[in-house]
Amino acid sequence: MRLADVLSEDRIMTGLEAGEKKELLEKMVSRAASLDNAVEKDAVLKALIERERLGTTGIGHGVAIPHGRVKGLKEIIVFFGRSEKGVDFDSMDRMPVHLFFVIMAPEHSAAAHLKVLASISHLLKNQDLRLKLMTANGRSEIYRAIIEAERRNGVF
Repeated sequence: MRLADVLSEDRIMTGLEAGEKKELLEKMVSRAASLDNAVEKDAVLKALIERERLGTTGIGHGVAIPHGRVKGLKEIIVFFGRSEKGVDFDSMDRMPVHLFFVIMAPEHSAAAHLKVLASISHLLKNQDLRLKLMTANGRSEIYRAIIEAERRNGVF
């Protein structure tokens, strides 16, 4: 599975503004539900918030990868969001988060879910990619940067 299989340009959001974690998740999940009938807003939001209670998905360097498994979902769906101002996401390094990859996975897809999570995490260790994602002009440029980084790194 490649990131191109689970992320598309219409699943990329820029200009996100939120005061805190829950508000950001609500905005991203609302957008996901409006684009994809398979996304049941309340179930996805509940799964993401429950996962955050176990420990933050703010991994540092301005990045968070909220993720959860959702009953009734048929395939993995990934959304990307960017907040220029940053959001208090209770990140491990206590810094605001600007880049968000939200992973929604079917309830019984632990292996595929973890593979997508690990691959995104690996990609985002690259400071150059994080900078490109922050400075890219629009969804197309963001999408190309992600897919090109995936191709170069041979992940997925």
